[in-house]
Amino acid sequence: MDAPVSGTCDERFGELREEFARNFAERGEVGAAVCVEIDGRTVVDLAGGWADREARKPWRSDTLVDFYSVGKAFVALLALRLVDAGRIGLDDPIAKVWPEFAAEGKEAATLRHALCHRAGVPALRPPLTNDDLWRWDVMANAVAATTPWWEPGTKHAYHTNTYGHLVGEIVRRVSGTSCRDQLAELAATVGADVHVGVPRTEVRRCADVLFVTPEETTPASAPERDELAGLVGDQLMEMLSYFNPPGYSSMGVVNTPEWRGAEVPSTNGHGSAVGVARMYAALLEQGRLLSPELLEEATSPQSVGYCPILHEEVTFGLGFKPTVPRRPFGPNARSFGHFGTGGAVGFADPDAGVAFGYVMNHVIPRWQSTRNRALMDALYRAL
Repeated sequence: MDAPVSGTCDERFGELREEFARNFAERGEVGAAVCVEIDGRTVVDLAGGWADREARKPWRSDTLVDFYSVGKAFVALLALRLVDAGRIGLDDPIAKVWPEFAAEGKEAATLRHALCHRAGVPALRPPLTNDDLWRWDVMANAVAATTPWWEPGTKHAYHTNTYGHLVGEIVRRVSGTSCRDQLAELAATVGADVHVGVPRTEVRRCADVLFVTPEETTPASAPERDELAGLVGDQLMEMLSYFNPPGYSSMGVVNTPEWRGAEVPSTNGHGSAVGVARMYAALLEQGRLLSPELLEEATSPQSVGYCPILHEEVTFGLGFKPTVPRRPFGPNARSFGHFGTGGAVGFADPDAGVAFGYVMNHVIPRWQSTRNRALMDALYRAL
């Protein structure tokens, strides 16, 4: 694809710039940006391609796009800051601050369980509509009412979409403030352009997410409810985790004003690559966002094992994913971050002083891709 590339890049990282351009020329990238900070100094800030299907709107450094599960780390950070402040403990029962959550045998589930995907509610059982998706109270109440899919704390499964409503409601109950407002306040203090619920004044900066090739015109949509009939156990859990409500994973609603403006913290976080990198750069400043002790705990393995949602062995920290050989955040063992659907990623490497953000709009399967891996590999070859 003949795609414009703009921005700045320290000459030391020329190979990274070449790989970024190659993503468009050889790997099907449509629109994307990448930002690297090292020891608090921006050394790469590149944007390229197109923010719309028609290839009329160039991607800029301040273009916003849905970065999907990259946002899980940010909602977890809000909860962890409350732990640091002594307002809730990692091993406190969720029901201590959210009594309704104790329903259906979840009274022993803790904040730690919620943060590392062991709380037992990766999918909602009450049937929900997309109208419900725009109403925080309805979604939080559905989380509380759901019978757990396993005894909380005994196993894990990726809380693909419920993570934001689960952890977000804990944050709201403890602080009295929504995730949307808390993230906006925190992001403003570090100069990070990230949002859960894009302000109306900023929607003009949003790129279209493309779940299909630019030549196609029909986006993916959720299955009809009768298609779920007959499913049981883990199969039902997995399908409901993605499609109850039908648009929970953004299918059929992505790029709409409702989706961009909603508060779905695990899934509809929007930001720029610069914004993602700055959040991780702030985490690397000792004690700025979290105490060193809590950051070390949050970025260390907390739950390891097979995940029936992701269909593979997975290691979870407390909102952050520690680096693992299958999906590494570079070569250093203390690196941590989070991928998002289609390949968006934010991570920090304390040993190299690296904070990294990459966002894109053309969704390809899973998290690690040829595109983000090429950028990360080129970065570390230059260090």
